[in-house]
Amino acid sequence: MALRDMKWDGRALINGRNVDAVSGKLFDCVSQVEGRVLTQVARCEAADVDAAVSAARAAFDVHRWSGLAPAQRKRIMIRFADLMQQHGDELAMTETLDMGKPFKYARAVNVNSTANCLRWYGKPVDKVYDEIASTLKTELALITASRWVWWRSSSPGTNP
Repeated sequence: MALRDMKWDGRALINGRNVDAVSGKLFDCVSQVEGRVLTQVARCEAADVDAAVSAARAAFDVHRWSGLAPAQRKRIMIRFADLMQQHGDELAMTETLDMGKPFKYARAVNVNSTANCLRWYGKPVDKVYDEIASTLKTELALITASRWVWWRSSSPGTNP
């Protein structure tokens, strides 16, 4: 995709849909590299935040994510990581134009690290007891990583 062909949707993403700000207000997203307006972005205010929080609460209450089978959540997270990699140049260029970060670092660090993080959390989802352990609807189970540290004890005179 050519740089000049890149287009961005500046609407807010609320409840799975791109929507204009309730007020209809916009602001210019100006490239830190070129100084040109890349797109106009919805200037969200309290009403937009309330709508986003309400949508998130509703999704949480009906277990839209946590109610999926672990294998399905894994597939979604891995697919999201794959899509980030497939569109990595576009994502990196967006970061470069918007924030001024050098492209090679935006691609190698931002895009790759985010995709790797999604994979890291996605891959073990169906590896814990072959399924995620059951929890009550009022609980949230998290996977944390810890590194086992092995050491040996030495007494004076035993090391070369």
